[in-house]
Amino acid sequence: MTEGFDFGVIASNLPFLLQGLGLSLGLTFLSIIGGLVLGTGLALMRLSGVLPVSLLSAGYVNLIRSVPLILVIFWFYFLVPLAIGRPVGSFYSALIAFVLFEAAYYSEIIRAGIQSVRKGQSQAAFAHGLTYWQAQRYVILPQAFRNMIPILVSQGIILFQDTSLVFVVSLRDLMTTSSIVARTEGRLIEMYVFAACVYFVICFAGSLFVRKLKGKTA
Repeated sequence: MTEGFDFGVIASNLPFLLQGLGLSLGLTFLSIIGGLVLGTGLALMRLSGVLPVSLLSAGYVNLIRSVPLILVIFWFYFLVPLAIGRPVGSFYSALIAFVLFEAAYYSEIIRAGIQSVRKGQSQAAFAHGLTYWQAQRYVILPQAFRNMIPILVSQGIILFQDTSLVFVVSLRDLMTTSSIVARTEGRLIEMYVFAACVYFVICFAGSLFVRKLKGKTA
C-alpha cells in the first residue's frame, strides 16, 4: 500500500524541517511567557475592585477574544507599521500578536484560579499587615497557579497548534517548511503525514503531562 512512497525525503530535508520546528517551539515558549505575564496583570486589574481599571481589563479581554487570531497577526504586520512609520518584522509581528491574544485567555484562566482560592487566605494575609498586591504576590497567586497549571498547559498546547498560522506573514514554522518540502519534492502525502505525526506526538505528550498534573493537584 505504501509502494511508491519515499519517506527518505524527510531525512534529506531534516535540517530545514527542524528549523521550522524550532521556530514553532520558540514562538510557543516566548508567547506563553509573555501571555502569562500580561494575563496575570489583566486578571489582577479585573479583580482590583477599581471600576475604571476593571472595565479597562474586561474591555481588552472581550475585544481580543471576539476576533480571530489571524486578524490580530494582520493588525501588527500591516497596520502597526503604518502607525509607527517602520516595519515591525514578521517574527515580532507574530510574537506580539500571540502574546496579546494569549494574554486575554490566560487572564480569564488566572482570574478563575485566583477566585478559587478561599477568601480566608486573603483575610489572613491582610490581618498580617500585607497590602493587596503583597497578598496577591505572596499568598494568593502561588496557590492559584498551582491549581491552574493543568489548564495553562492545555492552553499552551493549543497555542503550539496555532503557530501554524504564521505562514500568513511568511514565517517558516513546522507546517510551512513541511509544505515547502512537499511542493518542491513532489511528496505531499509523505510530508503532510510527517507534519501530522510531529504535531500529534508533541500534543499527545503534552496531554499526558496535563493528565499527570491533574492527578497530582486533585
